[in-house]
Amino acid sequence: MTHLRKLALMLAAILGLATATPAMADAGPGRCTGSFVNPITDICWSCLFPISIGGLDIWPSSRPDPDNPDLPVCLCGLRPGIAMGFWEPVRLADVSMKPWCFVNLGGMKLDPGFDIGFRSISGPSAVGGASQYYSSWHVHWYAYPLIYWMEIVADFLCLESGSIDILYISEIDPLWQDSELTAIINPEAVLFANPLALAACAADCVASTAKLPIDEMFWCAGCQGSMYPMNGNVSASIDHVQASRLVLSRFAYKLHRELVSWGTMGSKGLCGKYLMPVMRKQQYRFQATNPNPATSGRYACPPIGASTTFQSAGQVIPAIGEDMGYLVWRKRNCCAL
Repeated sequence: MTHLRKLALMLAAILGLATATPAMADAGPGRCTGSFVNPITDICWSCLFPISIGGLDIWPSSRPDPDNPDLPVCLCGLRPGIAMGFWEPVRLADVSMKPWCFVNLGGMKLDPGFDIGFRSISGPSAVGGASQYYSSWHVHWYAYPLIYWMEIVADFLCLESGSIDILYISEIDPLWQDSELTAIINPEAVLFANPLALAACAADCVASTAKLPIDEMFWCAGCQGSMYPMNGNVSASIDHVQASRLVLSRFAYKLHRELVSWGTMGSKGLCGKYLMPVMRKQQYRFQATNPNPATSGRYACPPIGASTTFQSAGQVIPAIGEDMGYLVWRKRNCCAL
């Protein structure tokens, strides 16, 4: 809790909010809601599992897990080790239709003092027509190496290290709000903007709900819709949970395409991270932290594209709980000493 409060104060200082125009919870359009993530009670600790050595689960779990290297031993250069596979919480994400709304920082809404990011302030409406199912979202991406800074496991070099920090704010990214500019990083989107490609995503929807998404169908976000465009504009918004998970999936893919996020799973990840411009969806799980933390159950941390039918109940509270927060779990295969 102390770390998160320090982070909030640091962000306020960076944005110059300690001057004559202080941060206000109701600054700008829309009231921001949310709460700080309790690192003990708001975490689905069973999402750490399964833990494997080679192809053998030494700590099994009912949650789906991608394939691990078959051999229990590995070699990185001249250094031998044990091929381990596990899941770790590495990032926090705010997903909100309200610009500058930091959901996981207690619902703090910051006014930067200049007009940026406020074009995106729209959600599904009842006016009918094509705009009825349109919504536009922003994402804030935090470094959150929970296991490392809580020192749950000491001296384990495979863990993501560092401290809590804000890594990305979509409001200042021109590619995030303009689908034409977004084509710079996803020109292949034109190949999949057809009914046949979208209909094929039904198979990915079934696979991701039953077990794991189909990585070969990289243009699909399972039951949520299409991965393209890689921005916060959702033209087929059904509800807050579906749309926010779709936007978060697109955002993760965008970071991989920009070579900001790298691969950590499979045999290629045993000796370190590697380039993954086409994101493997099986590498991630998303756990809800706001408005209500999902801390237990089969669908507490589902893979990308899984149906939200079993996740939506109690996850949206009208007026006081429409801003979404997520904890990002990442699959890691590592050649441990």
